[in-house]
Amino acid sequence: MTDQVTKEALEQFAGVDPAVADQQLNEKVGMKLLEVTPERVVGTIPVEGNLQPYGLLHGGANAVLAEALGSTVAALNAGTDRAAMGLELSCTHHRAVRSGLVTGVATPLHVGRGTITAEIVITDDQGRRTCTARLTCVVRDKPPGA
Repeated sequence: MTDQVTKEALEQFAGVDPAVADQQLNEKVGMKLLEVTPERVVGTIPVEGNLQPYGLLHGGANAVLAEALGSTVAALNAGTDRAAMGLELSCTHHRAVRSGLVTGVATPLHVGRGTITAEIVITDDQGRRTCTARLTCVVRDKPPGA
């Protein structure tokens, strides 16, 4: 999926204002979306450029990837007339990563009218689970004209 397709998907499915689409944290961490459906969102980030002082992938980078993928799942399941906004994110960091890419897979655990919860599993290049996250988004009607 190209960056342009990603921006178009954000604008179309998640209702992101085109003026804000170019200012996403996702780009700053080097995220690439590989699959985007209401049932599953897959993306990667490079370890390089997202390190903490000990040379390991920063836990906050895991959180950025998890929140981005999980909120995309929530937005796709909320519908075009509703907005999904992060309410709570928890991340358990299982193992350190020093190089390569990490891949996150977000799947919905609960899709309700008021909340949507997604599980995000992050793995390293060898397919080993490095982080498990859970994101709950609150779902609200979009204001008229939004």
